[in-house]
Amino acid sequence: MLKKRSLYSASGLIAIMILLVVINLLSGMFLKSLKFDMTADHLYTLADGTQNILSGLAEPITLNFYFSEKLFNASPRVANYGKRVKELLEEYAQLSNGNIQLVIKNPEPFSDEEAEAMYYRLQGIPVDTAGSLAYFGLSGVNSAGEWKGIAYFQEEQEETLEYELSKLIYSLTNPQRPVIGLMSKLPLDGSAANAYVGKTPEWFILSQLKRSFDIQHLDINSPTIPQTIDVLMVVYPRKLEDKTLFAIDQFVLGGGRAMFFLDAFSEADVSVDKITTKVDNFSTPIRDAIPDKLLDAWGVELVRGFVAGDRRAATRIKSRIGGLEKGEVDYVAWLSLSKQNFNPGDFVTSKIQSLVMASSGVLRQTGKVQTQFSPLIKTSEQSMAIDAASIQFFTSPEELLQMYIPGGQAFTLAARVTGNIKTAFPDGLKGTAHTQRLTKSKKPVNIIIVADTDMLRDMFWVDFKDFYGRRAATPRADNDIFIINALDNLSGSNDLINLRSRGRSTRPFTVVANLRAQADQQYRIKERVLQEKLSATGHKLKQLQQSVTSKTGAPVMSPQQLDEINKFRAEHIKIRKDLRNVQHALNKDIEALGIKLKIINIALIPTLIITLAVILGFLRMKRAAINSHQD
Repeated sequence: MLKKRSLYSASGLIAIMILLVVINLLSGMFLKSLKFDMTADHLYTLADGTQNILSGLAEPITLNFYFSEKLFNASPRVANYGKRVKELLEEYAQLSNGNIQLVIKNPEPFSDEEAEAMYYRLQGIPVDTAGSLAYFGLSGVNSAGEWKGIAYFQEEQEETLEYELSKLIYSLTNPQRPVIGLMSKLPLDGSAANAYVGKTPEWFILSQLKRSFDIQHLDINSPTIPQTIDVLMVVYPRKLEDKTLFAIDQFVLGGGRAMFFLDAFSEADVSVDKITTKVDNFSTPIRDAIPDKLLDAWGVELVRGFVAGDRRAATRIKSRIGGLEKGEVDYVAWLSLSKQNFNPGDFVTSKIQSLVMASSGVLRQTGKVQTQFSPLIKTSEQSMAIDAASIQFFTSPEELLQMYIPGGQAFTLAARVTGNIKTAFPDGLKGTAHTQRLTKSKKPVNIIIVADTDMLRDMFWVDFKDFYGRRAATPRADNDIFIINALDNLSGSNDLINLRSRGRSTRPFTVVANLRAQADQQYRIKERVLQEKLSATGHKLKQLQQSVTSKTGAPVMSPQQLDEINKFRAEHIKIRKDLRNVQHALNKDIEALGIKLKIINIALIPTLIITLAVILGFLRMKRAAINSHQD
């Protein structure tokens, strides 16, 4: 009987092993596309926009994926990312109803595949001392023989991978791109801002826009807006002439879509021909762009002379005093905004992860016009309106923190304005025939207004590095995505909008940030006390030195001075110790949080398995007991 049971047990184990192998083979053949995406932002699930693009393909497309698998074996990170890109491309092909032909190529030195990669201008990366080049890129060819490519898939830009692929496919089947009319008083094209500043590289935001749109530059003083453009983009319209304002007014009334970048204080404006105003008998430059005449007609106000500050969204920067670094400090005028600051119900901002805005103005609805004012970007309720002069005259971040008083009100930094409007020029424009002008909108207007121009500057949202002789950009925020989303939306293209802001694999530690902010606030209060005591003691020492001198007239050290110095030193040491205790407490809280996370990550799964095993064991014992009782 024992032998028979052993035989059955051995046969059973062999049968189970064979069954597992068969199931594994069958699942590899027929269940390859089956997957479960458990990530918070569904990072590995194709967006609806991608699926719409793939299902709507009207012509065949060939995608050639060039990946030097053998040459990249020495780099596990690149190899893993190559597998990720390959799997995504295979999913694209599966969902295209046969319209996408995917060809996997492994280019090696001096091979035909390498020659093809070079023809499509893919970026070759040296991987050994012999100078062998490895390729990791894509070319797409439509039925007309037109091609587009991705020179190299960089790991740092993984969050935009789906967008890059879908954009390439969409552009191959829709060669006509929306036309953006760009009217700007800032040198986005890199032209000289003034006689003292030479030509600079083209702003990265303009480079990004050129990838998605045809850009038509318009004269900032143009008396007409061409009807051939799909969307008008106006950047920093400072002191525009009435003829240009009238042209914009008529364009919008006629059904034209527009996006405006205004400002209450533009740090990006380095021109020397600024308007000046007299303040305390001094001429100071005005660095704002507020076309009041148009805004009044649209029922919007940009608050003049104030910028938005937000303690919760403050950007952490390096603090310098007297040329020396003094650690990091929160700069409340530069805002690092996150998802809670964006309108989740609007296509433009629903998938945005982060934005950086600097010295942004504040938008309000006037209520004088019956338009719909929908905020797209808002600060937290812990915001404060900061006098623009404080930014203009270089008030330090520490001083801004010391004078910071939360107002309990959220400020609107960007908004969409829709509805029917009337002209901003009810009496017309001199020299324009009344019969040739519009007095009210032909249909509801659609305008997006942003109260900041600095968000366009490279320094606030993108880093550059040399990548084998090329200037490679790595965005720190989604500023370009927000603007492209807005222009896409205004031009009527919605399918690509929810592709650009795929969730990032790295997430900010919000709890750690809140702990740091609380400790930093305590630190600043104690620091202020120290500075005040330091100033008071210095004033007292100065008085004592003036009153006590030697026979030669030189200052001498009196007992009172020595006593005062000793008291100050003791107080100074005590307060510095308190400062260290605050920082130490901060580090302890962060370390305690880290330990908790490690315990959860390391012990949670084993604990669940053990608990499940105990439950199953208990149930098995209970069942055995019941069977024994029945026998």
